[in-house]
Amino acid sequence: MTVIQTRAPALTIRAGRRALERLRQKSLEPADVHVIPGAAGGPKALGISGLDKAIFGDWLPQAKQERVLIGSSIGSWRFAAVASSDNPRAQLTKLAELYTSQRFAKGVSAAEVTRKSVLFLEELLGGREDYILGHPWYRLNVVVVRSRGLLQYDSRGRLGLGLMSAISANMVSRRHLGRFMERGIVHDSRLKTPVSKLVDFPSHEVALSRENLLPALLASASIPLVMSGVRNIPGAPDGVYRDGGLLDYHLDLPYEQPGIVLYPHFTDKIVPGWFDKTLPWRRGDATRLQDVLLVSPSRDYLASLPDRKLPDRKDFETYHGDDRGREIAWQKAIAESDRLGDEFLELVATGRLLDQVQPL
Repeated sequence: MTVIQTRAPALTIRAGRRALERLRQKSLEPADVHVIPGAAGGPKALGISGLDKAIFGDWLPQAKQERVLIGSSIGSWRFAAVASSDNPRAQLTKLAELYTSQRFAKGVSAAEVTRKSVLFLEELLGGREDYILGHPWYRLNVVVVRSRGLLQYDSRGRLGLGLMSAISANMVSRRHLGRFMERGIVHDSRLKTPVSKLVDFPSHEVALSRENLLPALLASASIPLVMSGVRNIPGAPDGVYRDGGLLDYHLDLPYEQPGIVLYPHFTDKIVPGWFDKTLPWRRGDATRLQDVLLVSPSRDYLASLPDRKLPDRKDFETYHGDDRGREIAWQKAIAESDRLGDEFLELVATGRLLDQVQPL
């Protein structure tokens, strides 16, 4: 008897209530997608590079229409890369190569990490600012936070105390984070931000411009104590701006848009804020995520990778003294991620996506 070998799915696909209803009525098409969120998560983005390439390089261009790309931290960098060229595959490849090749000495200062991050953005996007701002269909939205109280300072003592206070307040209720930070969305003003009125935290919007594009991207990834805050983003209220993932780690936002919110993600769950990572009871709001289609690596896929996980920031410590070993592991994970993209394209092309969808 011939034994048929079947490979476990590389993707886990989850859908919010309304998204699932839509998929039961009709197969997913590129024209159904008007909003794509991108989460914070550092090097984890490299682990879904192949999925991004398939979505932005092959699938979405089949229906050229206005779409909002809204990201915090590395999510905003991914989407800036996508919107910076008519060849998003090449720019996503460059993003992965630049990130993988970063090396940091033990005890590196926040100022040095910031300096290297500025060089990173300039190499990835320098000279491409006007293309991003004038992209024919992508509208970039960059999520940042404006610091309040002790979070305004970069000195380790005051900033550390401010973070401890914020973590304690968040344990009681997420809404208390409004005492420590304010949400900012630096957005392409050609199209409305894709969310209903934000009432969970103090929030403001700023029009994206040539002057504030790179500062906003830098701020959006400026992790406290790891990087310096960015002072006074042009056009925004005065203040020190930091990583958008502090408030909006996985972008648990009240999306308001036609169609489906396609969310290529590192994990199959939504964690609202950075401080919620260790709080298993703190998960995304189902009413906000009704239109979301979440596409992420499956557990079986993750188990097949080097170190049995996506690349992450802890790898800089795990591979301390062996940068080449880390780079090899990350390069393998990046190359393997083409499986994610291939599987997504096959599912949408064959109409079998619904067979694999689970409720979100």
